[in-house]
Amino acid sequence: MQKYFAEIFGTFILLFCGAGAIVTNQVSEGTVTHVGIALVFGLVVTAIIYAIGEISGAHINPAVTIAFWVGKRFPGNQVLPYIICQVIGALAACLLLKITFPGLTNYGMTLPAGTEIQSLILEAVLTWILMFVVLCVSTGAKETGILAGVAIGAVIALEAMFAGPICGASMNPARSLAPALVSGHLESLWLYLIGPTAGAVLAVPSLWLVRNNSQAPVTQTAEEPAS
Repeated sequence: MQKYFAEIFGTFILLFCGAGAIVTNQVSEGTVTHVGIALVFGLVVTAIIYAIGEISGAHINPAVTIAFWVGKRFPGNQVLPYIICQVIGALAACLLLKITFPGLTNYGMTLPAGTEIQSLILEAVLTWILMFVVLCVSTGAKETGILAGVAIGAVIALEAMFAGPICGASMNPARSLAPALVSGHLESLWLYLIGPTAGAVLAVPSLWLVRNNSQAPVTQTAEEPAS
């Protein structure tokens, strides 16, 4: 159960800080700024990877979990529990933000600034880039290593900086689902569920094209390293 609690707490921290930066930017009339929000997301992901990477792998993202499974780095029987834990953590964070800052209409939602197809493409490509880096620097299904947190956090920050104003740069279905539910706006949620998941899955064969897939299929129990 330790890794499940780690995913709950990790995703809670991600949303409380990331969506919290968006909320405080609203109530402070732009003090945090767009660049500040992008840096918050990158820095908090970096911190979470170093905090729980050895415990759960620090997926904190359903698209990442699914891609690890498609790449045969993660056992299928743990995919759904991981996703449930990630959604629980994200929802808890957004609900706490709503209690702390009542009366707002946006608790960190990702919304397309242009057309939906534009944001769908951006979300897929952004998550493909992110997952490609994750697969390159991770060990098995765990985002661990001296520079893994820095590399992954940096990718999230830079993608959020240049694409955030257009699509929100979610790259994470749980990160978009929870604010949408708490804010009560589900109109464009589908593209933040489909785009990141498709992009993450496509990163798996992309990695195989540039280097050998040395990761053996996962058959270990929950107590063994690959889980």
